[in-house]
Amino acid sequence: MAKNRRKIKELEVMVAETIDEAHDTVTLLLFTGNDTLDYQAGHFLTISPHQFEALERWVDYLEDLKGKKEPPRAYSLSSSPDEKYIAITVKEERYIKGSTPYPPLLSPILAKRTSIGTKMIVTGFTGPFTLKEEDRLSHDHAVHICAGSGVVPCYSIIKHDLRMNERLKHTLLFSNKHREDIIFHREFDDLKREFPDRFDVVHTLTREESPKAFQNGIRKGRITEELIREFVDAPEEALFFVCGPDHDIWSKRAARESDEELPPSFMSSMLGYLKDLGVTKDKITKEAVAMQQASLRTPERYAIGTPRGAIEKAEKAKVK
Repeated sequence: MAKNRRKIKELEVMVAETIDEAHDTVTLLLFTGNDTLDYQAGHFLTISPHQFEALERWVDYLEDLKGKKEPPRAYSLSSSPDEKYIAITVKEERYIKGSTPYPPLLSPILAKRTSIGTKMIVTGFTGPFTLKEEDRLSHDHAVHICAGSGVVPCYSIIKHDLRMNERLKHTLLFSNKHREDIIFHREFDDLKREFPDRFDVVHTLTREESPKAFQNGIRKGRITEELIREFVDAPEEALFFVCGPDHDIWSKRAARESDEELPPSFMSSMLGYLKDLGVTKDKITKEAVAMQQASLRTPERYAIGTPRGAIEKAEKAKVK
């Protein structure tokens, strides 16, 4: 078993292109030279903030304030293995006075102040949020339920499978606050035109007020059990990928200790709907991303979009 495991390694990369996906989100195309890239669609990489000279004082200050070393941040790959470059899509975290415990460190630099030619060290690639070959061969329909930047690993999985394999149909249910928040909007439209029999996408907007935004099938409101049922004929037979915000482990722990009840999160709501629809756990691949929420319980050191598995792994390593 150990012989088949991918080796995590450091790579020096150079930013080859920056693409504005939304007002607060950018995709960085990273040139890796002659390095052999061995990763799967859905994997993530990590970036250490210590390597950036512009952040040196901020890193020192935050480490003194927190009493611990700033760890690397994790970012899901928006590229797929068949593409020339690797790419990450970064959503800028914002400091919210009175609710955000510490100013965001790395994401503002990557999203707003990274230019073509910038060099950095990344570490990768890993993560459990992938389409396994046995699942691909044993199912006819893969359904992706995503919110915000949670769509990034699903974008990688969807486009790679559509291009490289046959038969499996993909449906994406994608929730955002406003139309301008939709990342990869054009790319998903292009995939739908290129693979009309294998790919469908449904956008929902939760806070949009402009009637003009609800064109071309865009729905108003949140993803619901009824919406899932509308676009998935036999939910109990489909394969599901769910990626979006959830309460982090610290908020859940604090809520238990204070006997408080947290409001439903995107992740908990979607998993509840799937359970009611008869979908068993073995057919669900899930990845919760860190929420930027009004809570002083949440350490800032993990970026929005950080896979929760990466967070828990890092925290357990610190305990050891």
